[in-house]
Order: sequence, then C-alpha cells, then structure tokens
Amino acid sequence: MLSESSAPLAERLRPSTLNDVVGQQHLVGEKGMLRTVLRSGTIPSMIFWGPPGVGKTTLANIIANEAKKPFYILSAISAGVKDIREVIEKAKASPRSILFIDEIHRFNKGQQDALLGAVEKGIITLIGATTENPSFEVNAALLSRCQVYVLKALEEKELLQLIHQAIAKDDVLKKKKIDVQEHAALFQLSGGDARKVLNLLELVVESSETPDVVITDALVMSVAQKKIAIYDKSGEQHYDIISAFIKSIRGSDPNAAIYYLARMIEGGEDVSFIARRMVILASEDIGNANPTALIMATNTFQAVNVIGYPEARIILAQCAVYLASSPKSNAGYMAIENALQKVNETGDLPIPLSVRNAPTKLMKNLGYGKDYQYAHSYENSFVNMEFLPDAIKGMKFYEPGKNAREEEMRKHLRTLWKEKYGY
Repeated sequence: MLSESSAPLAERLRPSTLNDVVGQQHLVGEKGMLRTVLRSGTIPSMIFWGPPGVGKTTLANIIANEAKKPFYILSAISAGVKDIREVIEKAKASPRSILFIDEIHRFNKGQQDALLGAVEKGIITLIGATTENPSFEVNAALLSRCQVYVLKALEEKELLQLIHQAIAKDDVLKKKKIDVQEHAALFQLSGGDARKVLNLLELVVESSETPDVVITDALVMSVAQKKIAIYDKSGEQHYDIISAFIKSIRGSDPNAAIYYLARMIEGGEDVSFIARRMVILASEDIGNANPTALIMATNTFQAVNVIGYPEARIILAQCAVYLASSPKSNAGYMAIENALQKVNETGDLPIPLSVRNAPTKLMKNLGYGKDYQYAHSYENSFVNMEFLPDAIKGMKFYEPGKNAREEEMRKHLRTLWKEKYGY
C-alpha cells in the first residue's frame, strides 16, 4: 500500500513494475517491446521520445529495477561533461550500469560525444528521455547506438483509470470521499500528461475544506486559474505556452501569437526551440497555401541561431506575424497521414512492374520497368498511367485545401486526373 508522503501525488503513485504502468501498451503489454527486452535479459541503450508526463522516467526506473543494475540519473539541464565522466568512472566497477539522462536533447554535441565510448564498450547502458525528435536533437553517432521508443500521450480512458486508481489507492486521498462527477476539465488541462492530471486532481482535492469532494469541471477550472504559475521553461508551462503560441498562429491571430512569443522570450526560452516549432507549423498548417512560409520559417531558424538574444526577438516576431497572417492549409499533412494509415493497414503492397527500377539484366528480364511511359515524351509532359499498387489503385490521399494557391493546383490536377481521382 502506498504510504502518505509530502511528495506530489504523481510521485507517490509512480509505478514500480511494468504491470503497474497505465498506457504505452505497445511497449509494456504482453507483446510489447520493452517487456520482450527485459525477458531477454539484454538491455540495449535506448531513447524514449514522447510528450511530458507519459512515463519516460518511470520506465527507466523500472528497467533498472528489473535488470538489477546500478542506476544513475543526470539531468541535461544541469549536468555537464564532468558529471558524465564521473558516472562513467563509477560504472566501470559494474559494467552495463544504467545511466538515465532526462531531456537529453539539451546536451550539446560535446556532451553527447562524451557518452559514446562508454556506450560502445558496454560500460553504461544509456537511457535518454526527450520531448524533441531525436533525429534532430541527438547526434547521429550516439543515435545509431540506441533503440528509439516512441511514447504516446495518454488517452481519456487511461487518464480516467489513473484518477480512479489514485482515489482508491493513495493514503492521502482515501481520507476524503471523492466523487468525480465531471472530468472534461481535468483531461483538457492535462493534455494527456499523467503527472499533470494527478497533480491537478490533488490540487482540487486539497482546495476543499470538507471531507466530501465533488469534482466538477467548474471546480477544476476555478482552482486551476488561481494557481497559474509564472513561466518556467523547464516545467509544465513551457509546454502550455508553446501550445498556445502554435494554436494562435494556426488560428491566424498575430496578436495572440506575439503575446505568447513575448511570454517565452521574457522567460528566456531557447530561440532554437521556438524557431523549430515555427518551421514545423509552416509545413503542417500553412503548406502549399503559401509555400513561402516554410522558406521564411527555415530562414528564421537559421538566423536566430546565428544572432541569439536580444536581437533574435525581432526575427522571431517577424516570422510569427507572417505565419499567423498567412492563409492556412493542412492538406499536405493530412495527405501523408492518410498514406501512412493505408501503409499500416495494407503492408508492403507489390509495386507495379512498370515503375520499378531495372538496373540489371535479370531485373529487365523479369519485367521491371516494362511499359513505363516517360512523361516528358508526351504532350504537356503527362501520360495517364498507373503508379499505385493494384490493391489501392485510384485511391486519393491528397485533397487540395480551399485557398487560392491550392485551388490553382486543384484545377491543374483536374485537367489530368478528374476521372481517376475526382479532382
């Protein structure tokens, strides 16, 4: 049974075994990758990539406990090369010691390079945690030596499961009679973050002066608004404000975008982090409605990394206003999401022979490239032929957005593919 503690509720309820973990069943379920790894007895170096509060630190602790290996923890916010070398020196006495590095994306190249030799030689098993895409934030040499596991934001049913577990098991909460009548506000404010939903639940319960607590959306919002904290670039508001910033740009409100940008600048937020998110948004939310947006955002990313604060604020502001004021389209984003879904559903469908590569005589004899029609040999550089696998021929993944530029694209595609794709 969990003991009463001054620690936050999320810490008191931290799982100690894979069976206790809520969510992440693709990793911790009976056929999950982590469970398979632990059963094998050979723990590879790995990186957990996912949003905050989904169990990255918890899983690292569980792996260390299950593997019965010495466990060291460093935070990339405060640790340096000296700290890394000290841990490596200690780990030499017990090879395959586990080193967990939180927010590993904040390590620079030199700090990441300091880990390489120890990982290669098996002195340490590295477990890194990051909220950022490791392909961009972890250098290639280190990344190639690690398995990358993606963690997902918790779904509503999983968050509700956590809430009911907390009410039933926590020694502190059990002292009150808690009735969760509404939970939409808890979910909305937590955003799939287990730590956030538990600590918000505790905050709401603590705010009650009576032993009977009836949790409603109005009560949750009232308590949460009274406890709004100042900007903390290493804490929860870091994610709340960047979310508000991105959603303001997506919603075409340059005034709100500039306000949230100012909040981040005043809090000393990393210029690269802000600019990188605008590059993603320029493609995901603007796309071909204004292709210049991606150029603008990419140039901003390059510029602010050269200039730095305080002048970088001007460049960031110019880009934020431009993106917010641009026409919006997520057509490209939806196209790749639709295509990925179909790939996952259908697997590796045979590619038509006509569009396969035929670099060898054997491949040519097998029909690779046969009947391929070179588009530029035809009028208007177009020929009506089939490029998709037979099982999904005629399937449309891209639907142009309703904006001036993509309407022009639609008109052009209609002249080519009206009968086949219905443009």
